[in-house]
Formats: sequence, structure tokens, C-alpha cells
Amino acid sequence: MTSIALFGAGGKMGVRLSKNLMGSAYDVRHVEVSQVGKDRLKNELGLTCVAVDDALSKVDVVILAVPDSFIGRLAAEIAPKLQAGTMVMTLDAAAPFAGHLPKRPDLTYFVAHPCHPNIFAPEVHTAGSPDYFGGVLAPQSIVSALMQGPESAFELGEAIAKTIYQPILRSYRVTVEQMALLEPGLSETVCATLLDVMREAMDEVVARGVPAEAARDFLLGHMTILSAVIFKQIPGQFSDACNKAITYGKPRLMRDDWKKVFDNKEIAESIERIT
Repeated sequence: MTSIALFGAGGKMGVRLSKNLMGSAYDVRHVEVSQVGKDRLKNELGLTCVAVDDALSKVDVVILAVPDSFIGRLAAEIAPKLQAGTMVMTLDAAAPFAGHLPKRPDLTYFVAHPCHPNIFAPEVHTAGSPDYFGGVLAPQSIVSALMQGPESAFELGEAIAKTIYQPILRSYRVTVEQMALLEPGLSETVCATLLDVMREAMDEVVARGVPAEAARDFLLGHMTILSAVIFKQIPGQFSDACNKAITYGKPRLMRDDWKKVFDNKEIAESIERIT
């Protein structure tokens, strides 16, 4: 049985992973430093944490479910205790991309990140228990990267990723550099930023006299149908009026060189701020 040491097991992400690993084909050793996290694991899942040395003893895989800013320090602390061939898995490309993992060519480094459920997936909107994040009811795709290690290690890393992020829709193999383009580039620098601007725009029309609930319903409703057309979820096209609004609105809102956010230098700077 493959053994896994799950660091940060009592954190928000760690608990999600711990729950999905319960009853799996893996021997999971839970590591958590905070008492709050330990209590959460015990009360919510009935799980008990173990000491770091016990967790790392002859372990096959180490999952670092901790914030990006902690990964470098934690990886450096545990690396001397890991046997050659051990897989170290991170849940985000930021720290690996920034070079914060120890220079241990005899270790395997694997990165796996969830895409989160598609906004059009019916399970996302299940009455009473919507699954916006994924890992509960709504299927989600995942992206995985084998940063270093033998090619044969990818199968194990992907299998673990499919378990911790289940239920899975599709699984994609990418490079660490490509994953960095997806996040922070595509998902945070672009998507989260533009969504935040949309929220500010909604607040602005409210400030100009539109009833708040009307503005929210109007915006979220249009986001649904406009997204369905733009991303070809349904066949259709915009009206001439809408196309003209986009044509004249885009240069008013976006800089001509906005796609430079995907340049390697910009991605590296963004990740440096994160880590």
C-alpha cells in the first residue's frame, strides 16, 4: 500500500483532501501543527494526527497542502528526512515554478491542481448543497505536471490527484510552466481581476441609483447567457448592438498590451509576490 504523508491536513484544503482520501487505497498519515486543525480533523472526520518523523518514516509520497508562502521552508525542513525516490506533491505551481523546492534530483516533484467545476455543470447548482469548489458532488477536471523524476512516476501522481480531487471529469498533463500560465495567469490575473471589475461596475450603477438587487440579478443573469454564447456552450450569436458595445468597450477598458500578463517575466513576478 502506497503511504502518503499529508502536511496541513487540518487546513481548509487539507480537510478536503483528507476526506477524499478516506477509504482509499492509500495509507495516509495526517500532519497538522495547529490545535484548531487537529480538532477539526478529529471532530469532522474522526482522524488523528501523527508526529512529523513518524509521518515521514519510509513514506512514498508527501503532499504539501499548505499556503504557497510556507512551501519553500517546509520542503527544506523535511527534505533531509526523505529517502531517494520519494514523491513530493504540491497543489499549486507557484512554489515549484519559483524554485522553492530543494535541489534534490533524487526526489520526484509532482504538481496537481483542480480546474474546479464548470459553471454550466448541473451539480454545481444542486439545491441545498451546491458544490462550487469541487471535490464533493460536481465533477471537475484536473491538471498535473511531473516536474522531475522518472516518467513512471506520473501514473502514481495522477492517480493520487484523481483521488484527492474526485469526482473527476477529465485529467490533463501539462508542464509546470504551462500550469503557471493557467494560475496565476489565466485564473487570477485575468479572470479574478475582471470579475472583480465587474463587481465594481455593479456597485457603480447602484451608486448611480439602480436598486442593488435589480443590478445584481441583471448582471448575474447576463453573465450566464453571455458566457454560454462566448464559450460556445450553446449555439448563438450576439446582437449587432452587443457586438458594437464590445468593439468600443474593450479598448476603453483594456490596455492594448494586456496580453503581456502571460509573458514569462510577468508570470515570474506575479509568482514571486505570491510566494
